[in-house]
Amino acid sequence: MTSTDQSQQGSMLMINKPYQWTSFGVVKKLRGALGVKKIGHAGTLDPLATGLLILCTGKMTKQIHQYQALEKEYEGTLVLGKTTPSIDLETGFDSEKDISNITEDVVKNTTGNFIGGIEQTPPIYSAVKVDGQRVYTKARKGLKVKIEPRRVEIKEFQVTECKLPEVHFRVVCSKGTYIRSLVRDFGEQLNTGAYLSRLVRTRIGPYILEDAYDLDEFLKQTSKVP
Repeated sequence: MTSTDQSQQGSMLMINKPYQWTSFGVVKKLRGALGVKKIGHAGTLDPLATGLLILCTGKMTKQIHQYQALEKEYEGTLVLGKTTPSIDLETGFDSEKDISNITEDVVKNTTGNFIGGIEQTPPIYSAVKVDGQRVYTKARKGLKVKIEPRRVEIKEFQVTECKLPEVHFRVVCSKGTYIRSLVRDFGEQLNTGAYLSRLVRTRIGPYILEDAYDLDEFLKQTSKVP
């Protein structure tokens, strides 16, 4: 267990981010629990996503960018035939389309169109900054936001199970990739629309979710450290 003294000097922590927690919420909670001033995370997870969140404290915060640059691996579930403005379940449904012409083979074949370097526009409900402001603050007010596309790399996009309208998948990608954007664009290419119903980050570079602390258990053990 990382002691408060170690955290002040500098530590790298791996936490399994709970459902509905923001990444900043985890940072804030650990800042108080560990009594540290300098702490940050190496890559945001959406509130409705779970999984591996790497945090650095003290002097180790200088290395955050190195962890951010590592490739990421995710497992998730997308649902065809419906869309939401946030591309997940943060917002309500705003469209519905028939998917009776969609087959498992069509779904699997379409994933190949997204392998490699692609142009991707981040979701309007995201922490991307435009004119110095997080775009989700404008989106939640119903304001229109223009976000420039960015180049990302999808190294693997695999359908692990297909029970339409649900599609379970695994993705390996570069930093800066938005899985919600991948789901949105995938649904658009099938002309059915899609939203993300579940997402877990399972790996960041060589670091895996199985080695991460459960947040509640970590906090309990930290409280016992003198």
